[in-house]
Amino acid sequence: MQEKGTISIHTENIFPIIKKFLYSDNEIFLRELVSNAVDATQKIKRLATLGQYTGELGDVTVEVAFDEKKKTITISDRGLGMTAEEIKKYINQVAFSGAEEFVEKFKDAKDANEIIGKFGLGFYSAFMVADKVEIHTLSYQEGSEAAKWTCDGSTEFEISKGKRKDRGTDIILHINKDSEEFLDKWKLQGILDKYCKFLPVPIKFGTKSESVEDGVDEKGDKKWKSVEIDNIVNTTAPIWTKSPSDLTDEDYLKFYKELYPMSEDPLFWIHLNVDYPFNLTGVLYFPKVKNEFELQRNKIKLFSRQVFITDEVKDIVPEFLMLLHGVIDSPDIPLNVSRSFLQADSNVKKINSYITKKVADKLGELYKKDRKAYEEKWNDIGLFVKYGMISEEKFYEKGKDFALLKNTNNEYFTIEEYQSKVKPVQTDKNEQTIFLYATDLNKQDSFIQSANKKGYDVLVMDSPIDSHFIQNLESKLEKTQLKRVDADVAEKLIQKDDTYANLLTEEQSKSVKEIFEKAISNTNYSVEVEGLSPEEMPVTITMEEFMRRMKDMAQTGGGAMSFYGSLPDHYKVAINGNHPVVDKVLKAETEEEKTRLAKQAFDLALLSQGLLTGKDLTAFVKRSVEMM
Repeated sequence: MQEKGTISIHTENIFPIIKKFLYSDNEIFLRELVSNAVDATQKIKRLATLGQYTGELGDVTVEVAFDEKKKTITISDRGLGMTAEEIKKYINQVAFSGAEEFVEKFKDAKDANEIIGKFGLGFYSAFMVADKVEIHTLSYQEGSEAAKWTCDGSTEFEISKGKRKDRGTDIILHINKDSEEFLDKWKLQGILDKYCKFLPVPIKFGTKSESVEDGVDEKGDKKWKSVEIDNIVNTTAPIWTKSPSDLTDEDYLKFYKELYPMSEDPLFWIHLNVDYPFNLTGVLYFPKVKNEFELQRNKIKLFSRQVFITDEVKDIVPEFLMLLHGVIDSPDIPLNVSRSFLQADSNVKKINSYITKKVADKLGELYKKDRKAYEEKWNDIGLFVKYGMISEEKFYEKGKDFALLKNTNNEYFTIEEYQSKVKPVQTDKNEQTIFLYATDLNKQDSFIQSANKKGYDVLVMDSPIDSHFIQNLESKLEKTQLKRVDADVAEKLIQKDDTYANLLTEEQSKSVKEIFEKAISNTNYSVEVEGLSPEEMPVTITMEEFMRRMKDMAQTGGGAMSFYGSLPDHYKVAINGNHPVVDKVLKAETEEEKTRLAKQAFDLALLSQGLLTGKDLTAFVKRSVEMM
């Protein structure tokens, strides 16, 4: 039996296109061919289960071997096999309509997965690395004859009688000169580890022959020795394929270490398992991220039927959960998947919503089950929760019940609890409840102490997204405003009716203002003389809440906010008209002494916030020594 023919794609342009546009992704040839071998193996096992194949299954391990001497890579299985007629049907008649349309559409394509997935060209990815491909196969069907198919990368093929004695298929790739990098054990091992590590059928990998070190024969050629292929490279039943009831915490932690060998243990995990209206399994881990907001992304691996696809899961996993680690597996996401497909597919959108709900349910469950343990984890998981509440309305509705606010005394409250706590003391004359917060406990310590003296509570808001979270809270909570503790003097943070009167006369206040403006001599500081408690500092430097918040958001948000980030810092200087130091400034005998005292009081205020540096700090220290 021998037959020659032409692959029915009606054009000779297909192979150059495959080779050209898949060039950067050429390693996926191995994923495609091993996946095909695994599919054929699973199908024969299924037929045996159904009683439609009664022969001995035997060893169904898939083998991947390379021969450095012959420059070949061979993928072997003991699956269904094919008859000559099936080769013609599945290999020669490439499954797409309109070859001209195909060539036109994909001659400039950039996404390797797009072309293969759309047109069923997985097998043809072999021609990215091979200038000749052979198929040796024998069908499982009784009375079948072995067949051999050969193609040299043109549209011409040859089918002849084969020599294979047992059921299954060998695909032999004769590697072209440009792709000899794939005749390397570690290169192939790396690709198998990446794409095939969790395939459901055992895969052996090794070499057919390798050179004997320093060995040459009588003709001066290298000597070669055969090597047994006995190295299983995959785990056929990873934990996401098992029932959670069959797994221990140790199993989950061991798998995490397998995925991320250098990482700390995760905080907890969520086992995903749903079969309607889509099929999805997986395990998502909450890592310890602290405030490393950008460093942890792209750690979720996407699989389809245990074949690795990508670790760029932006459209499948909600944006705020991109900081999670773990595995998602769904046969409803095709093995060969393009970015445009992900963005448009309805199943992907459903999966996205499902994951959001599962994460919210898990967090709510942890909060209710053991609040104390949950509070201990909050510094690590707060970033996820706040990010989710900002970016997903549905998550906010659930998250508001388990999101925690931490104050400077390390006490934790839900949003509702905190509103109840501060409302009696921190409601202003306009019936607005004011949440005070600090972003840097060291720099803002004097302001925190001033607020505490008045019986006010102060929250800690020091994560990278807290400036956005604050905006979000204000938009959701009725009659509630958030102010940074250094946005004004303590007396003015929460406007009450019972304020201190300024004991200075109008003339004295004007004189004090002029003295300090002269001493400061900087238009970025606006001086105001106010009536404050004598126990407060003589000079307090603040930045208005709106401007400071816009600047904070500009640092993390960019876009429209970047305008505020480019503006120079502008501060308000509050002079406490009721403080003895201010009285001393007024009564100083000379203008020079008045200026010196005012400058000293101003520099002290700068120093308390870490704003006094360089030459100004040196001058302050020198002046302090002189005054002492």
